[in-house]
Amino acid sequence: MQNRIRNFSIIAHIDHGKSTLADRLIQECGAVTQRELKAQMMDTMDIEKERGITIKAQSVRLTYAKDGNPYILNLIDTPGHVDFSYEVSRSLASCEGALLVVDASQGIEAQTIANVYIALENDLEIIPVINKIDLPAADPQRVKEEIEHTIGLDCSNALEVSAKTGVGIRELLDQIVDVIPPPKGDVNAPTKALIYDSWFDNYLGALALVRVYEGEIKKSQEIYVMGSGKKHEVLNLLYPHPLKPIKTDVLHTGEVGIVVLGLKTVSDVKVGDTITDNKNKTPNPVTGFEDVKSYVFAGLYPIETDKFEELRDALDKLKLNDASISYEPETSAALGFGFRVGFLGLLHMEVVKERLEREFGLDLIATAPTVTYKVITTKGEELQIQNPSELPPVNEIDHIQEPYVKATIITPSEFLGNIITLVTSKRGIQEKMDYMTPERVLLEYSIPMNEIVMDFYDKLKSATKGYASFDYEFSGYRSGDLVKLDVRVANEVVDALSIIVSSDKAVSKGRELVKAMKEIVPRQLFEVAIQASIGNKIIARETVKSMGKNVTAKCYGGDITRKRKLLEKQKEGKKRMKSIGKVQLPQEAFLTVLKID
Repeated sequence: MQNRIRNFSIIAHIDHGKSTLADRLIQECGAVTQRELKAQMMDTMDIEKERGITIKAQSVRLTYAKDGNPYILNLIDTPGHVDFSYEVSRSLASCEGALLVVDASQGIEAQTIANVYIALENDLEIIPVINKIDLPAADPQRVKEEIEHTIGLDCSNALEVSAKTGVGIRELLDQIVDVIPPPKGDVNAPTKALIYDSWFDNYLGALALVRVYEGEIKKSQEIYVMGSGKKHEVLNLLYPHPLKPIKTDVLHTGEVGIVVLGLKTVSDVKVGDTITDNKNKTPNPVTGFEDVKSYVFAGLYPIETDKFEELRDALDKLKLNDASISYEPETSAALGFGFRVGFLGLLHMEVVKERLEREFGLDLIATAPTVTYKVITTKGEELQIQNPSELPPVNEIDHIQEPYVKATIITPSEFLGNIITLVTSKRGIQEKMDYMTPERVLLEYSIPMNEIVMDFYDKLKSATKGYASFDYEFSGYRSGDLVKLDVRVANEVVDALSIIVSSDKAVSKGRELVKAMKEIVPRQLFEVAIQASIGNKIIARETVKSMGKNVTAKCYGGDITRKRKLLEKQKEGKKRMKSIGKVQLPQEAFLTVLKID
């Protein structure tokens, strides 16, 4: 039984045909009928189908016969976007092999390289697959040479397929059976299984998707979750299927399946935890599994302030299906009550915000995304800061450390100058430049994470007419010359607009902010000063002129002193109003200002 199991994953850059290839494999194995087949079978969310991207890794169990022998193929479809590399790492930790899918017309891209390195670290058997050979621009030979030069994989036996038309799919299934090794593991050892995904089902409760490394899991068995230290009874066991999970009584060594424990929260079945038998525990848990880390933080506030509790409930429910988000309540003088939410990246932030608005009917405002800074105080303490408003006073800060990422960019060589200019403006430090072919260049940079969380990806695409690909991974903290930039409206600091910036960019950024705010702040009966400041030092200022009211309109003649007296009275009133007047900022104003680079 164990020798007939193949656990494999599909890894590729976004839009290189992972989901379409998964559809063809499902179809070829007869898991669904022609009538039941639909595009992107393994993408379950509406947002995934609309955007054409995979957000959540999905698994499916297929059966395939070769030479008269039945084989079980456990396929795990992984996301391609950089923000979801966490999903990729945990999926690959559960496999023995991977299909490296590369577009025959586009060639190797940045995320392809990043995901291949994760696969190599897990010591997986990699099968290169050249997809989309039916396209007019396809050049499989060039792509094979790129793979050999950039990654060092032997491509002499690389398969050429078309997931769209079905060419080469049967040969690919044969190669999966022949090349990918069966899972290892002692059938008679104590139960040892890795939870590599979990989600919430309204009827069954929290579900754990597991890979069994040793022993077996049986229905009604009392299991022990090693991380949480809790024991539970197995209520049901299921095999993942594209349409409806299939019930089973036992999960054997090497198999992938869903464990139903009837739990009300996903936190009891944490991803990366090890399941074992309660009476006969395994001595060592499954190791080498990374816990999820949030890299980008933003405030989410309901536009209608009385919807705060609804937002809390929505985040609680969303966390059941997406364990990678973290959140805590926060308040803002400008925006009221909301939450500081941690995301894996900017696309993840967009997806979470869209899901909250769509699935729970909320109208939300997101503050500028920020990253986690380390502040070393003059007393030697280390503080972790996610919100600029948490920074201690300037005289208590010894230095600030900011997170850096190792960025990989692959671009046609004609756009090299544009990219170097863009990355240098973002404080990037070049570490590597390699010509993969005369027409394509691989660049590696160290860039402060704060510089790429807003719109770096959009600017990169604009600078290269959409041809460049980009991937990044966290590389550690470095000291930086950073300052907190505040925006003041009528002498009051607007906390939601405070940002941490490099000191050499502070003045230009401050000028842009006050300029933009001048267009947004509604005119009052008194002059409104909009200022950008670092500490108590004002570095930029704009003034919103007061609304005019003709107080002399009722004077039809007489001495000029009557008009002067009225104008002086108006002047005094405006001065008094200016000292006590409050300016109500429209909430839509924040979205406009946040988009300033």
